[in-house]
Amino acid sequence: MADIVTRKDEHLNIVLGGGATGKPGATGFDAVRFEHVALPEMDMDDVDVSTLFLGHELGAPLLISSMTGGVDRAAQINANLAEAARELNIALAVGSQRVAIETGEMAGFDRSLRDKAGSAPILANFGAAQLKTWNGPDAARRAVEMIDANALIIHVNPLQEALQPGGDRNWSGLLGEIETLARMADVPIIVKEVGAGISGVTARKLVDAGVAAVDVAGAGGTSWAAVEGARLKDPVARAAAKPFADWGIPTAHAVADARRLCPEATIIASGGIRHGLDVARAIRLGADLAGTAAGVLDAALTSAEAVVEHFQSVIGALRVACFCTGSHTLADLRQARLIQPGGLGSEGPGES
Repeated sequence: MADIVTRKDEHLNIVLGGGATGKPGATGFDAVRFEHVALPEMDMDDVDVSTLFLGHELGAPLLISSMTGGVDRAAQINANLAEAARELNIALAVGSQRVAIETGEMAGFDRSLRDKAGSAPILANFGAAQLKTWNGPDAARRAVEMIDANALIIHVNPLQEALQPGGDRNWSGLLGEIETLARMADVPIIVKEVGAGISGVTARKLVDAGVAAVDVAGAGGTSWAAVEGARLKDPVARAAAKPFADWGIPTAHAVADARRLCPEATIIASGGIRHGLDVARAIRLGADLAGTAAGVLDAALTSAEAVVEHFQSVIGALRVACFCTGSHTLADLRQARLIQPGGLGSEGPGES
């Protein structure tokens, strides 16, 4: 188990070092251009970016995405994130609770997190691969009770596991395990990728299996293939990992594809969300929430106030995007017109 703790600490250091960040434009969001409305005919103070997420009213369509798990720094990071989530009334997803479940080493994964987060939604988290070796419903109960969570994320990361020494590579039957868990769990189940994306076809299977939300977590943000590649000592294994550094479905494409095939589902966009304009683009493409992790990690290591300041900037840019598209609400933003590639015209929903 010490190896797992060390690995997660190495993960955090590599991400903080910036060596696993996607290439500029890799998310696909830069290709999404709103048609500017020069006469919005509204007061920007009237813009309302609140939304409902799994029955909870949020102040903005934001999720602090999973970023920690089982390291010495996790307790302070989680505390800062929880306090910021409470102040801004946005959702918080914790990092993997595998170490806490298997060893009892809490690293901030306890009821104090709920005290700090107040009524903000907290999402528990462990890996789909563990469903092969754990009793899923029992593990879900323990993960949720540990932090008094409102929902549970099951993260899927086959590429990372394939490249990681000793990774979990038997993924047969996991859809059935997820379906069983979704049927038996006391809280909503969310399935999340970690940076390679979830296609519309896979999202449809998950929604049909009973999951409450899908976090597409597409390519363009942190590359866990690059993270694992940076950890590899064997030059042959490192060479094999290198081509996969930019593997995956760009986040913008994954969001649009998931929305197209799952019109009724709750879709979360994460993977390379940089600022409030990216959040606006994700909402326009069909996301209900946008999540960010690496972009706020430095702030999370500093203070809750730094995290709040980061997300206030994100919310501010989202409000500007709403104002400059004449959108009073997020529902209006989903109907905002886009400039077609090449700049030769505009399109709204259902137009081509």
